[in-house]
Amino acid sequence: MGKIIIGKTTDIPSGKMQKVTADGKDILIANMDGSFYAIDDTCTHSGASLSEGTLDGSIITCGWHGAKFDCKTGKLAAFPAKIKDLHSYKVIIESGNIFLEV
Repeated sequence: MGKIIIGKTTDIPSGKMQKVTADGKDILIANMDGSFYAIDDTCTHSGASLSEGTLDGSIITCGWHGAKFDCKTGKLAAFPAKIKDLHSYKVIIESGNIFLEV
């Protein structure tokens, strides 16, 4: 496993999310009151970019069909059909920098 720098903590304000590409994967980073979480950015329903959806608390809602995922775990929170959970990544903060363990 490696550690990849993906930005600074100041790049993503509290309550916001941003898509980054790390290790060839699109990953969504969410800032919840100074705690950072990382999950796959691609919705497992139809392939939409979750970074184009909305963040409410820890729940990310896909902008295409409304699938809801918990950004802390990547687990599906709500959707009419059973779809796969998202992969979550360990986030490490050091000296104001955001690193992903991939």
